[in-house]
This record gives sequence, C-alpha cells and structure tokens, in this order.
Amino acid sequence: MRLGRRITSNWARVLPLAWCIVLFGCHAREVNTGPTIEFTKIPPAAQGGREKVDTIAGRVSGARAGQQIVVYARSGPWWVQPWPDKPLIPIQADSSWGTSTHLGFEYAALLVEPGYNPPPTVDVAPSLGGSVVAVKIVKGVGETQFAPTKPLHFSGYDWKVRTIASDRGGLNNLYDADNAWTDTSGALHLRITKKGEKWSCVQMDLTRSLGYGTYIATVGDVSQLEPAAVLSMNTFDDWGGDQHYRELDVEVSRWGDASSKNNAQYGIQPFYVPGNVAPFVAPSGTLTHLMNWQSGRASFKTVRGSGIRAGAPVVSEHVFTSGVPSAGQETLQLLFYVVPSDKNPMQNGSEAVVEKFEYFP
Repeated sequence: MRLGRRITSNWARVLPLAWCIVLFGCHAREVNTGPTIEFTKIPPAAQGGREKVDTIAGRVSGARAGQQIVVYARSGPWWVQPWPDKPLIPIQADSSWGTSTHLGFEYAALLVEPGYNPPPTVDVAPSLGGSVVAVKIVKGVGETQFAPTKPLHFSGYDWKVRTIASDRGGLNNLYDADNAWTDTSGALHLRITKKGEKWSCVQMDLTRSLGYGTYIATVGDVSQLEPAAVLSMNTFDDWGGDQHYRELDVEVSRWGDASSKNNAQYGIQPFYVPGNVAPFVAPSGTLTHLMNWQSGRASFKTVRGSGIRAGAPVVSEHVFTSGVPSAGQETLQLLFYVVPSDKNPMQNGSEAVVEKFEYFP
C-alpha cells in the first residue's frame, strides 16, 4: 500500500509537467507557422556589375493576397534587384516567384506587405520587421568569382585596376584599366575619358590590407578639376557593411556644384552624419595628403609641396574621434570618377597625377 501511494503521488507531480511540455510543444509549433521562403534557383557567387545577369527563383508558403517578393544581391552593399525602379516581384498562383538579378556573393529574398518601398541599397543584411514578414538569405552557388582586374605596380606596391562598370557616386560609369598607368619617373596617371555616351573612369585597389597606420599621397595640381569629377584616396572593405565599409576618405571634388567654395574634404562614413565630413579649399600646386588611422581616431592633414616635411605650409587638418571604424579587411583605393550633376555635368576628359604613395605602420 505504501508503494502504491508513492507511485500515485509521483504521477500526480509528473502529469502536470507532462501536460505543460505537450502544451508548450504545440504552442511552439503554432508560433513557427508563419510564411516561409525557399529558393529553387540560386545564381553563382560572383562580384556584381551591370554586365552580367542570371535568374533567381523560389516558392513561398503561407503568403497572403497582395504580398510580393523583393530580392537583394550583396556585392559590397546589398543591391535591390533587378533594378531600383522594378523591385517588386509578384507571387504566382502556384506560389512560385522569379526574376533576373545581377550577381552577388549572397542573395536575400524578402516577403513584403503591399505598399512596401524597398531602399535601393542597404549596408547590412535585410531582416524581419515592419512590412518585411519573411526573409531567406543564401550564399551564391560555387566558388566565388571576382571580376577580372589588371595588375599595376606603383610606389613599391601591387595594385588591381578595375575593368567593369560601377555605380560609385550615384552614376553608372565605365571603368577601364587603360585609364591608369605610370610614366618613366614612376608617377601614376589617372584619367577620365568619354566612351560613347558614358564616362570611362578608373579605380585601383591595393592587393593587400594595410590596416592601421599612416597613408600619404602626393598629388599634382587638381585645383581646376571640373565640378563633377572626383579624385579620391580612401579605404574600403567590401565585407564591412556593419561599419559602413570601413571607409575613410580624402576627396578632391565640388560634387557637381561649380559654386561650391570648398573643393576638397576629409570624411568618415556615413557622410550624412553631422561632423563626419570636414570640407576645405585645396589650392593650386602640388599637395601632399596624410591620413593617420588608429583605433578610435583618424587624423588628416594636407600640406603644400611634395611630401610631409618639417615646416611645410599646412593647408588643412582635422581629427575624427567618433564613429571611426576598426581595422578589418579593407584595402586602399585610388579613384578618379564622375558624379551626376544637372547644374554642372562633366564636359571634358580629365587627368590627375599622383606622384607617389607611402605607408608607415
């Protein structure tokens, strides 16, 4: 009788717990019955560009009437596909969806509510919330393919010169390796030329990351650049969207406005945050730009003449201590490109000369 009472007593304690487990399990299954997205066709993993497209497709379970699909491809930022003015993809009667897409390292499909207006680009992977009711992210198929580049040796460093188009600065420009070369003195020439109806620009990246340290570039006279031309020395990390691509900039440009008093600036990203841009006037003549990057601090200085030396006249200097990115996989870029401008569009080709580049850890 005592054994029977103990068994009965134990069951009395265990049964409520068992019912809780059963009920909790059922509740968990109910929570996870929201809409889901799957991929049936995934494009290759490849560096994006306008030159090449593929097909991406999938199916949706649990979608409601009026909901649609939005696709992003990540190559640097996440870019909405196939174009910013055609971002919404209908779901067919059999729950399938599909679209053409430019290539990327990863692809994201979003199930969105009616009226959703997706941003053209985002820095970090899309996530649930608001009008986005489901997200599925996959890596591209196969080994990652990078666009071809042309090697160039300058100032003791190996560089890769871009050969495919880019939307840098908000205008889709051609990029041609023939727009970068070194002369017999070792100076680097960067050129903007017209090809058909488009401008052909230049971008070159160091083949390795240098990280924290001092970056120095000596540049010939660029005080008379057209307002829509941009000459830039900057760091950039394709994989660093969470830190605004670890971009630190020295840029010479009037950004398409001939009336602008300033024609140069130092900056960290995002540029629209107050205090992240320090504009200044770059005078005529040869100038040397210095960027010293440390943990939590980025110091910039521009002086007259070739090189940083004692007594060199200082043109401008600025220190950023807030929002400075940490070092990662960034590389240094030298760019010479065109931005859109209704007031002062680019009229003629242009050339800039970088006499030398130096780096000190």
